[in-house]
Amino acid sequence: MDIDARGPRFGAAVTTVVLAAVLITGSGWLLAWQTLAFALGAAGGVGRSPYGWLFRKAVRPRIGPPTEFEAPEPPRFAQAVGLAFAGLGLVGYGIGPEWLGLAATGAALAAAFLNATFGYCLGCEMYLLVRRVTVRAE
Repeated sequence: MDIDARGPRFGAAVTTVVLAAVLITGSGWLLAWQTLAFALGAAGGVGRSPYGWLFRKAVRPRIGPPTEFEAPEPPRFAQAVGLAFAGLGLVGYGIGPEWLGLAATGAALAAAFLNATFGYCLGCEMYLLVRRVTVRAE
């Protein structure tokens, strides 16, 4: 079943704010929250993430029914990529080196910003590339 294309973009906007706050404050706890949000989105799909829930309950009723839909697999894969970067960031902030935390968080922030601002999902594009390569290999 396809998903409302606005949901992942809303989630990316919230993620952008959270990750920017992590870089500004250096808060490992805030990064841990974002890591959990990524983990829930990767495990259950973007609709199961806290930001997906917020979109469904608070935003979508105010903006009307969706007009564009997308397959759930690419955004779910993007959540897994975000989870990997946030996990690396936690390692960097937690046990070091600090530059790893900054770099991994910055990379996740850049990807979230691209999705939120321009609708360009790097993780989704990675998913499509992996699919093309694996289909050709079979």
